[in-house]
Amino acid sequence: MKKLEIVIKSEKLEELKKILTECNATGVMISNIMGYGNQKGYKKIYRGTEYSVNLLPKVKVETVVAPEIAELIIDKVLKEISTGNYGDGKIFIYDAEDVVRIRTGERGKDAL
Repeated sequence: MKKLEIVIKSEKLEELKKILTECNATGVMISNIMGYGNQKGYKKIYRGTEYSVNLLPKVKVETVVAPEIAELIIDKVLKEISTGNYGDGKIFIYDAEDVVRIRTGERGKDAL
């Protein structure tokens, strides 16, 4: 099993949810986060004073899926969500050793 952490701009969330639904991801966790990457934020002028905004709002979407579904999700995200500009986001991929459904005690793929 693979755990995907997908960090994107908040305006791309609906597109990502559509991709996850099409790929049969059975569970999703969504968090609002702040951060920056290569762009290091941006400069803004307010009432004649310049200041830096280096923490940008992002959305982190986490899901655990089978490896073949993970590759399908990654491919679709790269094709459909990428704009080619800074700030598009990142996908972090982890191996998920096991998962247990608390209600029934099921393990592995059955617990997803």
